[in-house]
Amino acid sequence: MALGYRAGIGTLMLVSVLTAPPKENGKKKEKPRTDIAAYDNLDLDNYDLNLDNYGEIIDLTNYEELYDYADLVPKIEVGTLAPPTKSLGGALSTRAGTTEAPRRQPPTSTPAKPAGPGLPTCLVCVCISTSVYCDDTDLEYIPPLPRETTYLYARFNRISRIRASDFAGHKKLKRIDLTSNFISWVDEDSFRLLPFLQELLLPENSLKALPELPGSIVRLDARFNRIQSSGVRPEAFRELKKLQFLHLSDNKLDYIPLPLPEGLRSLHLQNNNIQTMHGDTFCNRQDHSHIRQALEDIRLDGNPINLSLFPNAYFCLPRLPTGRFY
Repeated sequence: MALGYRAGIGTLMLVSVLTAPPKENGKKKEKPRTDIAAYDNLDLDNYDLNLDNYGEIIDLTNYEELYDYADLVPKIEVGTLAPPTKSLGGALSTRAGTTEAPRRQPPTSTPAKPAGPGLPTCLVCVCISTSVYCDDTDLEYIPPLPRETTYLYARFNRISRIRASDFAGHKKLKRIDLTSNFISWVDEDSFRLLPFLQELLLPENSLKALPELPGSIVRLDARFNRIQSSGVRPEAFRELKKLQFLHLSDNKLDYIPLPLPEGLRSLHLQNNNIQTMHGDTFCNRQDHSHIRQALEDIRLDGNPINLSLFPNAYFCLPRLPTGRFY
C-alpha cells in the first residue's frame, strides 16, 4: 500500500513539472524605442552660419586658426549641411617658401547638362530651405537657382567661368562658395549687383583678376589663385566700408592694394611677391593720434619684403604684422 502511495505521489510531481510553463532565460529584451523628438528641434531655416551670428558661434580673435588653408589641418565647416566633400588631395609642394594648392586637370569633354527644364536643379543639388548645395557634382557652370536662394555652395566642381546672367535677379544671395573649381574668368557685374552679398569664397581657382564687388561684402576669400597686382582695380576696396576679412594669400601680388577700408579686421597676403610698402599703407602719417584698432590680423610672411625697413608704418596698429623683420 505504501509503495503504491509513493508511486502515485511521484507520478503527480512528474506531471506537474512537465506541464509547468517554461521560464525565460536571462533578462527580457527591451523593445528598441524610436525617439523622433530630436528632429522636432531642427531649425533648418537658420542652420547656416552667417555673418549675422559669427559673434555667437565663432571667436573672431581666433579666426586665423579656423580659416587658414596653409595650416592643412582638417577642419569642420560650421553651417554646411551638405554631403561630405573632397579635401585637398595629396601633399602640397613647397617652392621658395610658397605653398601651392594642387590643381586638378580641367575637363576635356563636355558632359550632359546636369540641370535644365527636364531636370530641376534641386534634383541634382540638395536644396534645404533657402540653401542650395551642389558640392562635387561635376558642374561646369552655375545651374539655375531657385529665386529664394540665400546660400549657394558649389565647391569641388569644374566651373570655369561665371556669367553675368548666373546670379541675375537673385537679390537675396548672402553667401556664394565656389571653392576649388577652375574659374579663370568672371563677367562684369556678376557679383556687383547683388545688394545683400556678404561672403564671396573663391579659393583654389585660376583667377588672374578680382571681380568687382558690391558694397555689402564683408568677407572676400580668393586664396590660391593667380591674381596679379594688375588684376586689382585701383582703389578697389575704398568704397567697401563693410569689408572685414580680405584674404588674398598664395597669389602673385607685387604690392599691398590700397587704400584699405577702415573697418578691415583681417588681411592675409602671405606667399605673394610683395617687396615694399608705402608709409601710409596702414596708418596716416599726418595724424599720429589715429589708432587703427580693428586691424589686428596682418599676414605678410612668405613675401620677400623686410618689414623692419618700414618702422614708421605700424605705429597705428594694435599689433605688428606677421612676417620677416631681419
